[in-house]
Amino acid sequence: MSEDGLQQARQKMSEAGVHPRAIDVFARHYRDLESGATGMIAEDDIEPVTDLPLLGEVDVDETAATQALAATAVVKLNGGLGTSMGMDRAKSLLPVRGDATFLDVVVRQVLATRRAYGARLPLLLMNSFRTRDDTLAALGRHPELAVEGLPADFLQNREPKLRADDLTPVEWAADPDLEWCPPGHGDLYTALEASSVLRQLLDAGYRYASVANSDNLGASPSPAVAGWFAASGAPYAAEVCRRTPADRKGGHLVRRRADGRLVLRETAQTQPADAEVAADIDRHPYFHTNNLWFDLRALADTLADRDGVLGLPLIRNEKTVDPSDPSSTPVVQIESAMGAAVEVFDGAIAIEVDRSRFLPVKTTNDLLVMRSDAYDLDDDGQLRRRGDRVAVVDLDKAHYALLRDCDARFPAGPPSLVGAHSLTVHGDWTFGRDVVVTGDAVVGDDADSHGAVPNRTRLGTGIG
Repeated sequence: MSEDGLQQARQKMSEAGVHPRAIDVFARHYRDLESGATGMIAEDDIEPVTDLPLLGEVDVDETAATQALAATAVVKLNGGLGTSMGMDRAKSLLPVRGDATFLDVVVRQVLATRRAYGARLPLLLMNSFRTRDDTLAALGRHPELAVEGLPADFLQNREPKLRADDLTPVEWAADPDLEWCPPGHGDLYTALEASSVLRQLLDAGYRYASVANSDNLGASPSPAVAGWFAASGAPYAAEVCRRTPADRKGGHLVRRRADGRLVLRETAQTQPADAEVAADIDRHPYFHTNNLWFDLRALADTLADRDGVLGLPLIRNEKTVDPSDPSSTPVVQIESAMGAAVEVFDGAIAIEVDRSRFLPVKTTNDLLVMRSDAYDLDDDGQLRRRGDRVAVVDLDKAHYALLRDCDARFPAGPPSLVGAHSLTVHGDWTFGRDVVVTGDAVVGDDADSHGAVPNRTRLGTGIG
């Protein structure tokens, strides 16, 4: 039954024009899935990683950094639609600082680094079939960004969602697009090769790739990391940060006992029995920021040696075919994480970076902070924290989780958060103009609370 399912999936992908390399990768993961593999990484099989170098303490020669940047290409993952916030287009096109979108800020960062270091520094976006058209249209506002001989983007592959009961491709007549899913950002390596962009970069004289999510505005092109990575001679490097209590549930870096390799253990790869120890931020102090660097030649050689199948660990993701309808057909999505490549390359390394290089926006809580006066945006696209800490915002999901709902409740824009430690909102509240939050503030007593926070209110204690 499973073999029949694989054949059906292969045929569906082939008829949809999916590249044969991507089909081969899918088939490898499918066989892992049918054999019962879950991608789980047991605590007994790993050791903690506790002693990584700190970027701020690494001596990086400026000339070496300049030379490394000259051979670096910037890749941003841009396939996300922001569906968790109710969006149906590329999250990178969302205004984040005034009228400037995530994409505008990323472009500003790249152009500023070019001017400062005289580097070609191309920007390439890995788009999905749902984000490509809108994103390329938006890039039209930045004609100076183009680098001759290189495309502006390449496409992430797609694969069929599989019925959970028999692992055959699901059918969903109500919306056939929902029959497909991205293979996770581990598809980066396959997509680079399948699109010929990997070969184009090598032929154009590029040696290194700096990769990050397009919604992480902290991951600007870093001369220091580029110089350190080039000097290391390593094929791959991960930027990691120290975990805080807020990062207890995230993926983290560990070392496999069997061979001593660094391994990324995602939450979905943690056994329930290991959940508590995996969440111990003292035992496992580092999480992967999803900022990573790799040697383009090493990637090309490794793919050639493995017939195009890098062999990233499987992540089994169980969902429903229509994510908005929990009663729809249960499916399995086969995924992989790009950070998991840390275990594929011999000699892969990691470095601890400042938290300022990890500023992702995954929820409206994050977005409110990013849009507020907690940060300044420099002309070079760098976000600078203004206060001694960044406020933790927790908005009532029933009323603020979707972007349109959140925007409607902050019609005059975010409150001042530069002096805030936390802002918690229970219930349904609309905020007036020039509201200032200092210290720890709670608005509303419970989920039924509602009302308006008047203009120029100073919050530091609960109201309602």
